[in-house]
Amino acid sequence: MHLSPSAHLDTFARDHLPPPEEWPQLVFDRPELHYPDRLNCGAELLDRTVERFGAERPALRADDGEVWTYGELRTRVDRIAHVLTGDLGVVPGNRVLLRGPNSLHLAACWLAVMKAGAVAVTVLAAQRAHELRTVCAMGRINHALCDIRSVDELTKAEVPLLRVTTFGGEAPDDLLSMSASKPERYEAVETAADDAALIAFTSGTTGQPKGCVHFHRDVLAVADTFSAHVLRPQPEDLFAGSPPLGFTFGLGGLLIFPMRAGATALLGHWSGPEQMLEAVERHRVSVLFTAPTAYRGMLSKLTATPPDRGRPYDISSLRRCVSAGENLPAATWESWLGTTGLRLINGIGATEMLHIFVSAADDEIRPGTTGVPVPGFEARVVHRDPDGGLVPVPDGEPGLLAVRGPVGCRYLADARQREYVRDGWNLTGDTYIREPDGYLRYVARADDMIVSAGYNIAGPEVEDVLLRHPDVAEAAVVGRPDELRGQVVVAHVVLQDGTAGSAVGSETAAELRDFVTSELTPYKCPREIVFATSLPRTPTGKLQRYLLREAAQEPPI
Repeated sequence: MHLSPSAHLDTFARDHLPPPEEWPQLVFDRPELHYPDRLNCGAELLDRTVERFGAERPALRADDGEVWTYGELRTRVDRIAHVLTGDLGVVPGNRVLLRGPNSLHLAACWLAVMKAGAVAVTVLAAQRAHELRTVCAMGRINHALCDIRSVDELTKAEVPLLRVTTFGGEAPDDLLSMSASKPERYEAVETAADDAALIAFTSGTTGQPKGCVHFHRDVLAVADTFSAHVLRPQPEDLFAGSPPLGFTFGLGGLLIFPMRAGATALLGHWSGPEQMLEAVERHRVSVLFTAPTAYRGMLSKLTATPPDRGRPYDISSLRRCVSAGENLPAATWESWLGTTGLRLINGIGATEMLHIFVSAADDEIRPGTTGVPVPGFEARVVHRDPDGGLVPVPDGEPGLLAVRGPVGCRYLADARQREYVRDGWNLTGDTYIREPDGYLRYVARADDMIVSAGYNIAGPEVEDVLLRHPDVAEAAVVGRPDELRGQVVVAHVVLQDGTAGSAVGSETAAELRDFVTSELTPYKCPREIVFATSLPRTPTGKLQRYLLREAAQEPPI
């Protein structure tokens, strides 16, 4: 793979890309994806947007009502870039750790890192010291910009040679204090379109995290594909959502997409469905990004009756609702439509691919499917032949989802690259079925298939049925080892009333089993139902099935 001459003085990221023969095939078959060789995504998202829409348009809004226009945002970003390259000595290619809850200042720091030609490594505010230490070691990070509210764990990590600059405090060496006197304009570094812009680390919930390297052109490509062709935002839109900017779902949905469209992003942290509904109502949010679990939580509030709900919520401002991060059950889609009149835009993305690559909107939505390849992407369902090559499977049969497009997996110095990329395709680790008309239907994560007495059972299919029961708030289905059958199906269920454990009567479990067998063939019915108060999730809301599988290794006494 031929790369353009780099603007990076610190070439660590490029030096640790996979060898060319391990790259996925990249597809640039649409004119909007033909980017110039020199490209800085920070300048494109900010300076070019000011040129197209004017400096007075609102760019970012905080939950307390503070608003920055695009012109004000550019001034703040450029002043921070001067601090980075002057006071802190950051040179193009240096990795800069960004940490804190979603906020206007965190967004400004990310844009400043882009314009300075450095590489952003945005982590979650919830990550702990040992996780931060691992990320800093893998990325050889010497600079960090950290919200004063999130500095304790970073300090506790004791990363050698890491210079931490806080923002949001009162000290003279606070980033905002240092930037106040800097010049209002900063000329963006003329990076190559294929210079690294960010390294997004996977959560590492099942082992060592993987660093996914994305280029400046990749940042624009996800906006010019999914956002432009499926989401179709308008400059008047106000975007909001729950995913953090350290999660690429949040980075795209709450910063890249609105800025590319000249729209506004509401940045804040909402800890539950009530807060999210209140934010939508108070700020008149029109585009919402969150996970299926959050939509179910909001549904429980929207459909509750007094005394459980004190008042109704006015969410009539919503016009686009995007669901990703985990599978969207058809029952959740139907309930959201019936309650709000809005069709959820389902999608599948991956940290390795930066954002969503299969989706559908409006009349093209088919409940129970994820959608079709986003314009600019290709997808097929395959299996591996004995030599490791990829062979397409017939429509209607399950196989591995393989995708390619203008972005793709590039792990940072990681042998697992050879597993994710095969024959030029990105293998996402998901089992899918392709319908004859091209729609793709999710079956399960490839490692979540349950094989019981020779039958293949997809946990999400059983979950979808359980979630249709009015008493079920959440459900997760995994396999437990069984000497006779190989595995048996175990359902972990959260009831709407919060009852859990031994407090749940056996008749409830029997009722749920009967409900499942009325919808599915009997061999798919859970042999065991565990009632819990909550399900384990990552800070980004993804279900941690591996914890449930580990808990199911030994049968209950």
